[in-house]
Amino acid sequence: MIKVERKGAGDFARAYDTAANGESAYFTWLNRGKESVALDIKAADDREILLKILESADVFIQNLLPGALKKLGLDSASLREKFPRLVTCDITGYGEDGPMRNAKAYDLLVQCESGLASVTGTPDAPGRVGVSVCDIATGMTAHAGICEALVARDRTGTGSGVSVAMFDVMADWMAVPLLFHDYAGLPTPRTGLGHSVICPYGAFRCRGGDQVVISVQNSREWDRFCAQILGDPALATDPRFHDNSARINNKSALETLIATAFGAHDRAELLNLLDGAGIASAAVNDVAALSDHPQLDRSTIETPSGPISVAMPPIRRSNIETALGLSPAFDADGAAIRAEFGLRS
Repeated sequence: MIKVERKGAGDFARAYDTAANGESAYFTWLNRGKESVALDIKAADDREILLKILESADVFIQNLLPGALKKLGLDSASLREKFPRLVTCDITGYGEDGPMRNAKAYDLLVQCESGLASVTGTPDAPGRVGVSVCDIATGMTAHAGICEALVARDRTGTGSGVSVAMFDVMADWMAVPLLFHDYAGLPTPRTGLGHSVICPYGAFRCRGGDQVVISVQNSREWDRFCAQILGDPALATDPRFHDNSARINNKSALETLIATAFGAHDRAELLNLLDGAGIASAAVNDVAALSDHPQLDRSTIETPSGPISVAMPPIRRSNIETALGLSPAFDADGAAIRAEFGLRS
């Protein structure tokens, strides 16, 4: 995979931070295994290099402003006309048309514009999802679209264009709150580490202040929860709590009972009790706990400043050992790429 960076500045993400042994955590994570070449695509010589690369490329991905490449003849339609087997992918903030087509679309802006922030956070205030969820979701959606286009090309011999807008992706992910609004006239309340339509489902404090999240989703679990965790089997048939609707209507009273029961145990003891009762639960961990988590599988990325340890990519293949390529220095492969495609350095 070849990453084309602008001459002089390079990818802005290179300068976001120096957290990963002097390298940008954002850049290192997203660019492992890529080659870097610096081009000024407005210059004829560098544009020729890009076109030479695209002669044998399978996929071309760009995320510039709508229309930015058309005047250079590098827009997706022109490229597919020139290279019929090429799959192109245009990533934008708000799509190619519509009133916000030229609006800036950083992750937090799209979280807010799409309504995601309105259903995230606590009852007191909306909140930002703590990772760049709009960027990540858009990349994953683009990846799925590209894979579909490559499968279609294998059948037809012809490439096609894929376009993905950040706003569209998050509007799709907001389907349930949107349907509740459009058809039931109901808002989706912000519940922090709780749930708006399932009870009990949320975080409760143990002895010592640590938090555990539980989820009870059917009558069998509710019966076991009352008998084995709350220590009162009669609560299972109490009219206030006998089904999920009743528990939602009497949520405050139920959560008081749960808080009292949980406060009698430290977290490790409580998690063991919940596991033994077959109740879905999880520790509310911080990043330090994730770093030491026994389930976390790690790998190593080489960077210009030395190796860094990262979480293993989530896709595991049965016949291929996962190996992460290095995160490239700026224009590290420029000379080699020019030589590979028969061009001068």
